[in-house]
Amino acid sequence: MSIKLVFLFILLSSSVLGNGDGSSGKYPIVVSTWPFVDAVRAAWSVADGGFSAVDAVVEGCSTCEELRCDGTVGPGGSPDENGETTIDALIMNGATMEVGAIAAMRFVKDGIRAARLVMQHTEHTLLAGEKASAFAIAMGLPGPANLSSAESMDKWTKWRENGCQPNFWKNVVPVDGCGPYQPKCNMGPSEGECPASNLMGVTESGSSHVGLHSHDTISMAVIDKMGHVAVGTSTNGATFKIPGRVGDGPIAGSSAYADEEVGACGATGDGDIMMRFLPCYQTVESMRRGMEPELAAKDAISRIARKFPDFVGAVVAINKNGEHAGACHGWTFKYSVRSPEMEDVKVFTVLP
Repeated sequence: MSIKLVFLFILLSSSVLGNGDGSSGKYPIVVSTWPFVDAVRAAWSVADGGFSAVDAVVEGCSTCEELRCDGTVGPGGSPDENGETTIDALIMNGATMEVGAIAAMRFVKDGIRAARLVMQHTEHTLLAGEKASAFAIAMGLPGPANLSSAESMDKWTKWRENGCQPNFWKNVVPVDGCGPYQPKCNMGPSEGECPASNLMGVTESGSSHVGLHSHDTISMAVIDKMGHVAVGTSTNGATFKIPGRVGDGPIAGSSAYADEEVGACGATGDGDIMMRFLPCYQTVESMRRGMEPELAAKDAISRIARKFPDFVGAVVAINKNGEHAGACHGWTFKYSVRSPEMEDVKVFTVLP
């Protein structure tokens, strides 16, 4: 009789605690900005196979880089003013709060893998430019390589023929040419007074340059079978950006953030504006204080919109219970999810 009781106790314990691998039955979960279905499937396959959230994020973002999702992730897209494609990427381990990131990386196409190498093999958080490229190559990634494509160069040529319009300059001359640019007014002893400050506290943004196919990011969150959380991003940045520009893609708290005590967040949109508000950090901290994902996401977006009513962007949030939601401003946003109760990836639509 005692043996039967012990067996029954073990059986009941397994039902309450989940599978023997530590899963509660609601994990793993993969969430990604945009309908990047193949990337989510790749991440899900890794996480469902029992690998870590970090492994799954790397596989998912790397798949998007290889597929050149929307032309805004990986090589061959988003040329800068010189016609060159560069890569920004980030990975964050929500269990250890470790972060690895690369910014404006040239000549190396594997952004998310380079970011992971920064996290695994250095005490730093972010490496940038050609030195990031040298690091990645020294650590075994392929390169140097030309990251441009026939499509990106054709886009750049047409932009040049159009007088380099639109662009990301302001308060410079010439207004309608390709430069070189100079300040519109002399900045003497009264530096900072040209142009006049907007005393109303509402600022025009450059989000008219930002659209679904001109600037975008894959931002992915994974909760693995053990309940560990990680996030990652990859992007080739804003099309026709000023060389050297770094967006919010490699900035922890802006493009993505994770804390496995709470959940995770991913963001996409006008990174130059969004990084000033750290919307993903804000979203996760709001969830920590008890907000549901939808309210937390909407609150983070509204904080930006109050100051930049013309900005374009979105966030997607997921808490430890697997509840997820998105919020957006200036465009219709879609995000993708795969969880154990789904037979395949499901795409959710969020209206502004």
